[in-house]
Amino acid sequence: MFKDHPKGLIPAALSNMGERFGYYIMNAVLVLFLCSKFGLSDEASAIIYSVFYCGIYVLSLVGGIIADRTQNYKAVIRSGLIIMATGYIILSIPILSTQGNIGWLLPLTCFALLLIAFGNGLFKGNLQAIVGQMYDNFEAEALAQGPEAYRRVQGKRDSGFQIFYVFINVGGLIAPFVAPLLREWWLNTHGLIYNAALPAACHQYILEGASMVGDPMKNLLGLIGKVGGTVDANSPDSIRAFCESYLDIFNTGIHYSFIASVAAMLISLIIFMVNQKIFPVPAKKEKQVVEDYTPEERAEMAGEIKRRMYALFAVLGIVIFFWLSFHQNGQSLSLFARDFVQTDNLAPEIWQAVNPFFVITLTPIVMLIFGALSKRGREISTPRKIAIGMGIAGLAFLFLAIFSFMQGYPSGTEFKRLSDSEQMAIKAGPWVLIVLYFFLTVAELFISPLGLSFVSKVAPKHLQGLCQGLWLGATAIGNLFLWIGPLMYNKMPIWQCWTVFLTICLISMFVMLGMLKWLEKIAK
Repeated sequence: MFKDHPKGLIPAALSNMGERFGYYIMNAVLVLFLCSKFGLSDEASAIIYSVFYCGIYVLSLVGGIIADRTQNYKAVIRSGLIIMATGYIILSIPILSTQGNIGWLLPLTCFALLLIAFGNGLFKGNLQAIVGQMYDNFEAEALAQGPEAYRRVQGKRDSGFQIFYVFINVGGLIAPFVAPLLREWWLNTHGLIYNAALPAACHQYILEGASMVGDPMKNLLGLIGKVGGTVDANSPDSIRAFCESYLDIFNTGIHYSFIASVAAMLISLIIFMVNQKIFPVPAKKEKQVVEDYTPEERAEMAGEIKRRMYALFAVLGIVIFFWLSFHQNGQSLSLFARDFVQTDNLAPEIWQAVNPFFVITLTPIVMLIFGALSKRGREISTPRKIAIGMGIAGLAFLFLAIFSFMQGYPSGTEFKRLSDSEQMAIKAGPWVLIVLYFFLTVAELFISPLGLSFVSKVAPKHLQGLCQGLWLGATAIGNLFLWIGPLMYNKMPIWQCWTVFLTICLISMFVMLGMLKWLEKIAK
């Protein structure tokens, strides 16, 4: 698996594991954490999530520009890790949100998210640019050794980025367990247990007080009994005190998980600094080269750069819609796991581990299939793989749309109006999430690591950092509109929500297939 790859590949992947650990903690908990801590609606939390994840990727473009201009990629990467760690330190401080302090506590939380996004922007794209440069150097060295050596390393770039993707997802596999386990431990320490619906009911009571009557009040008292709490049902002060205490304990456990993210950033920083001497510097220009070109050669080079950039932007336009659909795993799909899936034994955040688990286990299989096809002279081009990936993503949402339609699931808002017994009666088993994430992960393996490989192939050598930043910038645009998912989820029967994403994936696939010959020509 690791034969005939640059020796810096594994250290680079290990350096990225800490960032992925923090990323997957945020991916698993952020929307649900904002709801439980501040009492925000699903839609309001989704907007903050969307802006944050947009920031992570659009700031990668800024990070790429800084690295390209300074030509100090390694210092930019180190700075990114330190800034991310600072953001996680701020988030790790447990402060109970009240009506009196939410005016500054919520902005402080958003500032911490901004630091994490900016640090990620300095780090992520530039480390990927270094990996791309490894393969540029690797192929150049093989070509100097002769045709046979060069033939051996051809096609290794795609598999190299897949290996890189596997290792960084190890952090993603561990992370979703951390916050729920720490939260459960902290609740158990105080004689309480986890319940996904109780935080929202507590916030409602704190806001409405004694005016909360009827079924909402009955449900609140029932949930308090379920988690092991005791209150005087006739004392508003007793109920309010329990609600504030439960919210404080519930969210403090999540705050502790951000301490683990700080430790992960520091480990990544150490790994990177220990191995940085073996990492190449992308786009290191030699001043004498330009002077040797004739005007005709310069014009031809400029035309080649334009063709490459046009191809890059065409693929970026497609992957915007993939990420808009795929990153619903932290938005509408997390809400689906919370509401419509039985989570008595496993918290909804833990299901985010299914995706990195499948990345780790399925990548070797996908690599074997691609390798076997290549040996038989039937290698699938990177653009074609991306088109296939869009189709597979469509299958994920097709499955979920059909399942939700057959179950007669209402909108998320209508579901919350049902009694506790009615909700439990229609909840699905966890197998639904496993099937869903299987298809989404296979689609991801066809698009994300291979898209990075495509960028490293077509990007002009002196714009590697910028072009990796553009790839992440396209992801940012998709992330900016993630809030559309929770909005549809709460406004319409959820099968219609999934059908919208199915349509997006299928249209993107057919557009990609229409550009296939042109893209394959540029990528050669």
